[in-house]
Amino acid sequence: MKNLTLENIANVCNGIYRGDEKSRWTEVTAITSDSRQAAPGCLFVPIVGERVDGHSFIPNVMEAGALATLSQKELPEARFPYIQVASSLQAVKDIAKFYLEQLKIPVVGITGSVGKTSTKEVIASVLKEKYHILKTQGNFNNELGLPLTVFRLRDYHEIAVLEMGISDFGEMSRLADIARPDTCVITNIGQCHLEFLGDRDGVLKAKTEVFRYLKEGGRAILNGDDDKLATIRQVQGKELIFFGMNPAFPVYADQIQSRGLKGMSCRIHLPEAEFAVEIPMPGQHMVYNALAAAAVGMVHGLTPEQIRRGIESLEPISGRFRMIETNHFLIVDDCYNANPVSMKASLDVLKDALGRKVAILGDMGELGEQEKELHAEVGDHAGRCGLDLLICTGSLSRYMSEAAKAANPNLEVIYEVDSKKLERNLFSYLRDGDTILVKASHFMHYERLVQRLEQYKK
Repeated sequence: MKNLTLENIANVCNGIYRGDEKSRWTEVTAITSDSRQAAPGCLFVPIVGERVDGHSFIPNVMEAGALATLSQKELPEARFPYIQVASSLQAVKDIAKFYLEQLKIPVVGITGSVGKTSTKEVIASVLKEKYHILKTQGNFNNELGLPLTVFRLRDYHEIAVLEMGISDFGEMSRLADIARPDTCVITNIGQCHLEFLGDRDGVLKAKTEVFRYLKEGGRAILNGDDDKLATIRQVQGKELIFFGMNPAFPVYADQIQSRGLKGMSCRIHLPEAEFAVEIPMPGQHMVYNALAAAAVGMVHGLTPEQIRRGIESLEPISGRFRMIETNHFLIVDDCYNANPVSMKASLDVLKDALGRKVAILGDMGELGEQEKELHAEVGDHAGRCGLDLLICTGSLSRYMSEAAKAANPNLEVIYEVDSKKLERNLFSYLRDGDTILVKASHFMHYERLVQRLEQYKK
C-alpha cells in the first residue's frame, strides 16, 4: 500500500512504534479490523466494541502472519511490531486520510437521506465504462466503514466512489475530511435520523457539512427537485450542478415511462447532448439516480453513449429492490433499510405489479418524536396504493396498519406483533402468483423473510 510503512502510519496517527527497525520501514499489504481477514503483511486494527474488544484477537492475527497491529494498550510481552495509539478508531481515520492523499485519484462522494446506495451503484456502473473504479461495498459508509473502503484502493484504481452515511451533526465533517471529494452528490433531504437531527432543516445542515471539504475545482451535484436542496445557491465557491425534471436544470429527464417492475425509460438531457435510456430497475426514484449518474459521468468526461451503456448495465443488489422470481411468488427484496420516503416510493412501484399485490412492512428506526405519526403516514399511503394485502410487523407498525385500514376499509390488513410470529403464519396469508414487497429497517432482519419466501415449496 503506497507509502504506508509502519513508520509513516505511526506518524500520521500520533502513535508510538514499538518493534524492530527493519519492520519500521516495511509497507503493509492490507489493513483490516476483521481478524478473520488477517493475512501475511497486513496491519490489524483492533476496535473496542460494545460486546467485543478486538485486542483479544491480536495473538490470532499475528499467528496468521500479520506484519503488525495497532493497540490502545501497551503490550509488554509482544514479540512483534505494534503501534500504540490513543484510539484505534481515530487512528484508522487518520491513516485512511493519509493513504487517499498518496493515491491522488478523484473521489466521488455520495450522501443523502434516501437512495445513497442505489445512486452509488448507478454512478459506479456509469464510471466503469471508462475508468477502473472502486466503490463502497455493503454498508461500509460510516466512520469505520469508509476508512476500510479506502484501504481497498490500489495504484491501478482511477476513481473512488464513496458512500457517506451519517446520523448526527459533525459526522459528515469527519467523513468528508477523510474523503475530500472532487465531486459530491446529494440525493435528497428526507425524514431520516430525526432522533438526532430534529427535522429536515437539521438533516440539510448535517448533510451539507460536506461542502467545506470539497477540493479546489470540485463540484456539487444536487437534486434540484428537492425543496431543501433547491434553496442552495452557492457551495463554498465551487461549481453547482442541479439535476431533476425541470428543463431549466443542466441535467434533466423527460418522456418518462414506467415499464412496470421491469424498470423505467426516459430521455436524459445534458447541456450538449441528449439520449434515450432504459433503466433496469423500477420506480421514479431510479430516474433521479440515473440523472445523478449522468451528471457525474458528464463531469468526468464520459460520452453520452458511455453514460447510457452504464445506466442500462446496472445490476440490482441484495436488499435494494431486487426481483426474485420463484415457482410461487415474485418477491421484491427491498429489506435492507427503510424510512418514510423510501417506503412510499416502494409502495408506489408495487402499483404496477401483476397478480395480487402484497406488502410486508416493518418498523422504521431513528424517526424521533414523530415516529408514531410517520408510521401512520406510511400506512395511510399504503391504504391508497391499490394493495390487495398489507402485513405489518413490529410495535410501531401497529400505527401503520391502523392508518392503512382507516384509509381503505376494504384493504385486507394483518398485524403481527413480532416477526417470529409472522414467520410461523406467513404462508397461510399468501397465494401462488402473489407479488410481495418486503421492506423494513435493517434491525427488523427481514432478510430472513425473503429467504423463507425464496425457499418455499408446497
